[in-house]
This record gives sequence, structure tokens and C-alpha cells, in this order.
Amino acid sequence: MMKLAFVLVLLLAGAASGAIEKRIVGSQDCETDRQYHVEIESVQGGKSCGGSLLNTRWVITASHCAGQEVKLKLGLNQKLSFFKKLKVKTKSFFKGASKKFEQSIKTEQQFPYKDEEGRAHDIMLIRLNEDMSAGVPTIALPSVECSQPEPGQQVKVGGWGAKKTNLKKAKNLRCATTEISTCGENDKPDDKYFSDESTTMCAFKAGVDACYGDGGSAVEYNDALHGIIVSDPVDKCANTIVMLNICHYRKWIDETMKNN
Repeated sequence: MMKLAFVLVLLLAGAASGAIEKRIVGSQDCETDRQYHVEIESVQGGKSCGGSLLNTRWVITASHCAGQEVKLKLGLNQKLSFFKKLKVKTKSFFKGASKKFEQSIKTEQQFPYKDEEGRAHDIMLIRLNEDMSAGVPTIALPSVECSQPEPGQQVKVGGWGAKKTNLKKAKNLRCATTEISTCGENDKPDDKYFSDESTTMCAFKAGVDACYGDGGSAVEYNDALHGIIVSDPVDKCANTIVMLNICHYRKWIDETMKNN
């Protein structure tokens, strides 16, 4: 009986370890990092993604994460004290302030990228219905003259994704560090989106995968947004994380926010 119990403990530990490794992270709670993270879900169901708050009015994500009415949940990773939480809940009850943190966005407020030849790329800006307050954390953009990280450079990723569509997401937003690597022939966004060496980059580190629900989430380098995850696994996890290179789209981001 003792031997059987010991075997069962080992099996359970192995199963738990595998489940942890297969998320986008190495089992590390983000704590107070990535408070700019936005959860994006299609109103019709069946699609879940991440996004990033750039400023009080704009969110950036992958094009495949929307294209239909979506619900955005903001401020999910803010670590508030008991008294601040009580204050927020009280204010929300009397003034409806919580509406800012959960907004339904129609397609008219979604701005997917298309190049000069009319080809769609897997990156999109979303304009909020109602501006967030200036105190809500955002992610910084790199300079317009930026260049993508070189192979071997460390970048930070994070998300709430699960191994499969029917599994619950992690309780807390999870974070990990991975390394920029050379993209393989099949490491690219969905075929309906254009990509090449100037628009797409990849990262790989054993045990750090992009899973269901992690598409559209930010890739950080030098404390700024340098990538958007466009790996789109549904019932499997992507060992090589495919990302769009924000530097390629930097001018478009500014122009789109200014003109809309």
C-alpha cells in the first residue's frame, strides 16, 4: 500500500508539473507586472485573447482576436489593497464606474492593419467606448526609429491561456522570460495574414509555450512593447512563440490613434 501511494504521488506531481510547463509561463505569478493587460473575448463566444492598454483610449492586439463584436476586460491584474477594492466597489455601485473596466466593442471601433497592397496583417488597434482614467497602468511604446530585438535577447511574455479551449485559465496572470530565436519555415501567423522577415519574429525557450487565449498579448523588451503574440494554437501549445515586430508598425500606430 505504501509503494502504491508513493507511485500515485509521483504520477500526480508529474501531471501537475506538465500542466504548469505547458502554459505560456514557467509557473510565475506576474504579481504587479503587466497591469496593462486586457482580456478580449468574442461576444458570440469561442474566442479568447489578450491585449495591451497603450493609453487611456487605445488597446493593441492581434487581428485574429476580433473582427466581430468583442468584450474587453481591463484592469484585471491591478493589485489593490482591501480598502482600495472596497472604495472601487462602492464607487462602482453608486456611479457605475465599473463600466469602464468592461466594455463591448463593435467592429467600427476596430482598426486592423492592411499594407499598401491591401494585404491584412495580424495586428489591430481598438478604440475604447469610454476613456480609462489616467491612473490605469499602460505599456510604453518604443521609439519610432526602433529595431527588433536580436536573436538571443531576452524578452518577457505573459498571459492567461490554457492548454486547451475547454480548460479554465490560470487564476492569476502568469509571466515568463524567453529568448528571441530564428523563425522556422512554418513559424508564422495564420495563412490569411501576410508576414515576412521584417514583420515577424520568434522566440523559444524550453517549457515556455503560447497556448489557447495567449494570442494578442504583449511581448516586452527593455520595458517597452516590441511584439504581439500571433501564435494561434487551439488544442495544442506553440513551442516557438511567433510574434509581430512592433517596430515595423510603429508609425501606423501613431497615425491610426491620431486620425481616429
